[in-house]
Amino acid sequence: MSLVTTYCSHCFTRNRLPGDKLDASAKCGRCHQPLFSYSPVSGRMAHFDALIHSDIPVVVDFWASWCGPCLQFAPVFQEIAQELEPRIRFVKLDTEQEAAIASRYAIRSIPTLMIFRGGQILAQRSGSLPKSLFKEWLLSVTAAPK
Repeated sequence: MSLVTTYCSHCFTRNRLPGDKLDASAKCGRCHQPLFSYSPVSGRMAHFDALIHSDIPVVVDFWASWCGPCLQFAPVFQEIAQELEPRIRFVKLDTEQEAAIASRYAIRSIPTLMIFRGGQILAQRSGSLPKSLFKEWLLSVTAAPK
């Protein structure tokens, strides 16, 4: 049985667990909080690198509060997070508050979606998507089971 590394969205501690234990019952070994919230977590400079270095694919929504398409896409991102976590982790990163991270990835238009695994970029896409296309894109890039 293979072990999967992921990071707690509460205390940002690295956790290793069996691949078949990726479910709502998984708890952090340090803070004992649930590892999976079925909701996007907020990306911050202090822990962004830890979040994207997970063995589990991580999709990051680079957005801003003044961006109309970003605000329209937010409920879609939330709904898909509820459906696909823990097979895929979901992070929202405010490009205004975390400009250094946005600059590191050369974010020029928002919303921009990036999928990471093990700290590496698997795919990137700019613009908002309807729910069905977003889900289809995620599953095709990550090869996550439906």
